[in-house]
Amino acid sequence: MHLECSNITYSYPGTDHKVLDALTCTLSRPGFHSIFGPSGVGKSSFARLLADLNRHTFLGKIEFTEIQTVLYSYNLERLPGWSSAGAHLDKVVAKEKEALKQELINIFELSPLLGSRFHQLSMGQQNRINLIRYLLQTFDLLILDESLANVDEKLRQAIILTIKRIFPQKMFLYISHNLMEVSTFCDEILVFGGGSTGKSYGTIQGQNCCSSEAVDRKKVDETMLEIMNAF
Repeated sequence: MHLECSNITYSYPGTDHKVLDALTCTLSRPGFHSIFGPSGVGKSSFARLLADLNRHTFLGKIEFTEIQTVLYSYNLERLPGWSSAGAHLDKVVAKEKEALKQELINIFELSPLLGSRFHQLSMGQQNRINLIRYLLQTFDLLILDESLANVDEKLRQAIILTIKRIFPQKMFLYISHNLMEVSTFCDEILVFGGGSTGKSYGTIQGQNCCSSEAVDRKKVDETMLEIMNAF
């Protein structure tokens, strides 16, 4: 499984402003990877290009190897219809994934909320329901664009570790502003910068921890510093 992007340049339709400017990057293997950078540097735009949502408007080349299906989940996405969250999951999830659905519901701490309609849930609860919906679909690459926003730190870490445990052969691209979390749990980190000298892109190796007990704080601090120095 491999993703390679060469000289990606993208502007919003009708403007000359380059949201992405000659971006070249590679993700070389399955795993829990990340895009990290300040607001406004094109992280979400790049994610949408990968998911084929803006594909007709960019210059450059995107090549997928052993990646057939790309899904894009994002913060504040709404469930369609007026059914309860639990009824919606029952409707969209295949029967053979029922056991996995129940496992994720328990780990994501959503069991007491399945009878509620989507609009009755908090933003963090909505994001967790949405993420389960995507995890139970067929995909090779799943993009999580701030999909764990408004979820408390302890539960967020439990969800990330669960994803890494259950889906080791899938590729994930996690967009987050949490520097410590990205440094600790992500594998390859695509760093997007946008300083006074123009846009910059780089790849940094994260600590890729698979349990909270395995965290080496010194190494995490080193990774965090390396990321900050890349801007």
